[in-house]
Amino acid sequence: MEIKIGVQNVSREIVLESEQSTDDVAALVSEALSKGTELRLKDEKGRVLIIPGNALAYVELGGEKARGVGFGAL
Repeated sequence: MEIKIGVQNVSREIVLESEQSTDDVAALVSEALSKGTELRLKDEKGRVLIIPGNALAYVELGGEKARGVGFGAL
């Protein structure tokens, strides 16, 4: 799933691919915003991204994408 994160006072957004479910990420974002704690997300390569909850501007969650099989359209 693709996740886009906007950080306050930063012109570029953070984009990462994660294997976490949409519901799990939404729960983590809600907790970080309500408690003012850090948001920790793990990408597909195992790297951890830590963002202060009070610096979040927005979080856009992409849909779960199914892996394609075959060569696709030629």
